[in-house]
Amino acid sequence: MRADDDACEVDMVRWVRGWSIAAKLFALQLAVIVALAAIAVALIWADARADVERDAAVKSMAIAQTIANDPFVVDAVRADDPTAALQPYALDVMREAGVDFITIMAPDRTRYTHPDPSQIGQAFLGSIDRALDGEPFSETYTGTLGPSVRSVVPIEDASGEVVALVSAGITVSNTQVALGARIATVVLAAAFMIALGALGAWLLSRYLRRVTWGRGAEEMSRMFAYYEGVLHSLGEGLVLQDDRNRVVLANDRAQELLGLPRGIVGTTPASLDGLDLAPAVAEVLARPDAVVDEIVITPTHVLVVDRDVVVSRSRPGDPHARRVGTVTTLRDHTRLQELTGELATMTTLSDALRSQAHEFANRLHTVIALIELGRPEDAVELASNELALSQALADRLLSAVEEPVLLALLLGKAAQAGERGIRFEVDLPDRLAATGIDPRETITIVGNLIDNALDAASTTAAPEVCVAIEAGEGRLVIAVADSGAGPATGARVFDLGVTGKADAAVGGRHGRGIGLALVRQSVDRLGGRIRVDGSRFEVTLPLPGDAVAAAGPGAPGAAGA
Repeated sequence: MRADDDACEVDMVRWVRGWSIAAKLFALQLAVIVALAAIAVALIWADARADVERDAAVKSMAIAQTIANDPFVVDAVRADDPTAALQPYALDVMREAGVDFITIMAPDRTRYTHPDPSQIGQAFLGSIDRALDGEPFSETYTGTLGPSVRSVVPIEDASGEVVALVSAGITVSNTQVALGARIATVVLAAAFMIALGALGAWLLSRYLRRVTWGRGAEEMSRMFAYYEGVLHSLGEGLVLQDDRNRVVLANDRAQELLGLPRGIVGTTPASLDGLDLAPAVAEVLARPDAVVDEIVITPTHVLVVDRDVVVSRSRPGDPHARRVGTVTTLRDHTRLQELTGELATMTTLSDALRSQAHEFANRLHTVIALIELGRPEDAVELASNELALSQALADRLLSAVEEPVLLALLLGKAAQAGERGIRFEVDLPDRLAATGIDPRETITIVGNLIDNALDAASTTAAPEVCVAIEAGEGRLVIAVADSGAGPATGARVFDLGVTGKADAAVGGRHGRGIGLALVRQSVDRLGGRIRVDGSRFEVTLPLPGDAVAAAGPGAPGAAGA
């Protein structure tokens, strides 16, 4: 039996835990209201009972004192047969006054009167000591008629001697009858309070059931635990905002990508103005609409932003929904952009080598044909001229540049310029030692500046691009100029989406206007600066400590193609 009871108890606990929050709240509120109503009824009933008994005591005391002061009673108790005179008198007073008994007795408790004639001559039940001392009093006592509220008053003669006692009382059953009329009102009021409270609890539980989709507390606790784990384990940044665009939540990855201190976004929503956000990020987060795959560049990251508007529904599929906020995801494409730049450089070099292979094959066929035609002198002259022109720039770069990434990048861009018919000049010191700068940053800065210059020069009558690199005094200076007129937007050309190309799509959504923005990001990350003078872009970067001693200004030389 004990095992069955335990099993039933466990099943009951599981059943209660399975309730929704609304059901639990409704049951709790109803239980509290019923308990409060019961307590109120008990208190009011106790107070009302005390009032009724107090009124009964006052009434019985008044009647007993009136009888004790009646000369007829004083004289009758001294007669030889007091009962003969006092019994009819007591019954008449009982009927007229509405009390349950009037007992007149001798000082030794012998009853002279009683509602039950068989009790006459018997001893009075109750306390009389105080009355014998001349003090009237009231008490609740259980006598021959049951529990009653009674008053006992001494009957004194002219000399003040107690010659008899009179007790008038009202039985407790009659006081309860009087109390019933009052308590009924209290019970009705309590019932009304319970009904009103139950209605309010039901309405509140219905609202909670709607907004929680009927989920129970245990289920919501598990759900919140899962959500918390998911938020902190996501590899993407997640930012939640309310309907006033205040940041309600930002997971660990989002705080890292946005450069926010840990814990700055807590339980209280934070306004965008109070967060130290990059202007581009703040502009996107301040929008009221959705955003799809928009590129945002911060001083340290290249982010792809997706933003969706969140609406509140009382249930799935509810057509009546309201906007409650937005959910923004941040994907870090910094490394992807760096790898894309490196791939573009390698692709350029590969294409150039493949193009040169075709050119060399054509020239070799020409040289062979000249030999077959019996003109070896012309064949030697053609081969020598072509070799000198193609080898001059490569020899100059190989002898001057010790940075392999920068060397490969310049060779690739030179080949690309040759394919496009653009004169490409490189001004280098006699010896350019390894700079110690992250090769990925070098590819981003130099590669994008040269690409921008090649695009700008290709639209001119005499296309030309000049690259000058100088290292010394703890800094590296990279200058790229082209034969174009320069950007009309000036330094704003480094903003995301701003470009001087005629076929560019504003906003940078189609790959335009991002290259120079990446240049500025890298320069800022390295602590350098950019200066724009017409079509000349000059980047100054501080050299790392271990590269300063190795780098020297050297005497500039020139090589052209």
